Amino acid sequence: MEFADKTLVCRDCGAEFAFTAGEQEFYHSRGLENEPGRCPDCRAARRQSRSGASRAPREKVQVTCDACGKECEVPFQPRSGRPVYCDECFARVKSQG
Repeated sequence: MEFADKTLVCRDCGAEFAFTAGEQEFYHSRGLENEPGRCPDCRAARRQSRSGASRAPREKVQVTCDACGKECEVPFQPRSGRPVYCDECFARVKSQG
């Protein structure tokens, strides 16, 4: 089956957007029969509003690396009994398996 790019109109914002041949092939391979009704921006906005998550930057916490003793920031609140590493030590520990 051959696919060709199509121009569709978003049901939310009314903007035209391309439904590419590659996207059509993907939809077909997954058994999806309906064309998308929303442009990529409106789809992303809808997905985010449904998840309830905000894209606000995560707060960083000042910690001391358990491996090298260097002060660093991590994007989570450390739990007691679990080691916390700086970026360099974390990469080293992760690569060691």
